[in-house]
Amino acid sequence: MSVEQDIGTWRELGRHTSTAAVLAGGVLVGAITIYVAASLLPTAVQEIGGRALYAWAMTAFLVAQVVATMLVGRALSRCGGKVSYLIGFGVFAAGSVVCAASPSMPVLLLGRGIQGLGAGLLTGLGFALIHSALPPRLWSRGSALISAMFGVGNFAGPALGGFSAQFGSWRSAFAVLAVAAAVLAVIAGRALSGDDRPAQAAPVPVVSLALVVGAAGAVSVAGILTGIAAMAAFIALGLALVAAFLLAEKRATASVLPRSVYQPGSRLRWIYLSIMVLASGVAVETFLPLFGQRLGGLPPAAAGFLAAALSLGWSVSQLFSASVHRPETVRRLLIAGPVCLATGFALLGALQSEHPPLLVVLLWLPVLFFGGTGIGIAMPHLSVAAMTSAPGGEGGKAAAAIATILTMSTAFGAAIAGLLVNLGAPSVVTSARWLLFGFATIAALGVFTARQR
Repeated sequence: MSVEQDIGTWRELGRHTSTAAVLAGGVLVGAITIYVAASLLPTAVQEIGGRALYAWAMTAFLVAQVVATMLVGRALSRCGGKVSYLIGFGVFAAGSVVCAASPSMPVLLLGRGIQGLGAGLLTGLGFALIHSALPPRLWSRGSALISAMFGVGNFAGPALGGFSAQFGSWRSAFAVLAVAAAVLAVIAGRALSGDDRPAQAAPVPVVSLALVVGAAGAVSVAGILTGIAAMAAFIALGLALVAAFLLAEKRATASVLPRSVYQPGSRLRWIYLSIMVLASGVAVETFLPLFGQRLGGLPPAAAGFLAAALSLGWSVSQLFSASVHRPETVRRLLIAGPVCLATGFALLGALQSEHPPLLVVLLWLPVLFFGGTGIGIAMPHLSVAAMTSAPGGEGGKAAAAIATILTMSTAFGAAIAGLLVNLGAPSVVTSARWLLFGFATIAALGVFTARQR
């Protein structure tokens, strides 16, 4: 794999301030929303009920987000970047209002789904326009900036949700998100020109969309079942639908991923798999506030910062990692990333116990931060590698597919997380161990995929 070695500076990226602000802002507002519910759901459930649907608050958002990222190419070809951003912010704001006014968990899930559609469009637009809106020497910086928004958002989301829940107004968190989306829509309307439509309209990958949604849904259903046989059946169905997705993609004229992914000897497939392994680990954050409250005895706001620690490690480390340009050092970082993430999850799993001392609970923070650095040191280089490894005119599609890969990974990660937690129920400690040791194993697979790229 050849990695772009002509790396621009952060100051040079500053010359594209308006563009960078819109791209990063769209990703940020969606990233905050992924995990804002994790901190406030324990409190919201006490008011509106629906504990059995707890894990679906994340799944509904992420499945909708996956669908929307697959429609980014179509939106750009039909509407251009400016109008697409306005649609994305508008849909997101509408979903946030529904969540804020939810009288029951089913309505909240509906709102989360609408939010996911808007967030998916915004996230996909951010990655899609890096390739066309920034010069190649700034792709690494731009990718790091946008990827950092996931970390910043995952830090701000639990904090916003936690404080809102602790002070008795969990609905206000969604109201704040609606207002933020409206403000960003105004900025996007002024900053973007609207003349960035692709020359060729992108077809909608209907079959791929249906198969991905079906696969994520099957795994999610498995996570809320209690019977082993039924659980195994839905897991098998999910795996079969994933296999069908790959087969359909290989044969389809309208595909989600670049055609080169399915060619013999493709490096791009291993790059995408490495991104999937790292990104799926973020799903662990969904349950960390719950563990912090139930095991550590922490108030909602403090428990929210447990999830934020992983994301903070991700954000801080990748801002430094993006400056690395020596190919040998980059290769080492790509392997070290999953090693750090797997080690962090394994250590945290070993620290889980009933009513741990406060010192042990505080130790969770540096362990999570260390795990998060594994994502941060590898992700910017994986993003650039995906853009530069695609042949010919597939660079733009390879860049846009990163957002789809990220959201698919987080969606499946959330479904798997719900399944692992359910396996350990009703014991919270056992659930935490299943979750953390399970994702430590998944993260360790990234060492193999990184070596193959």
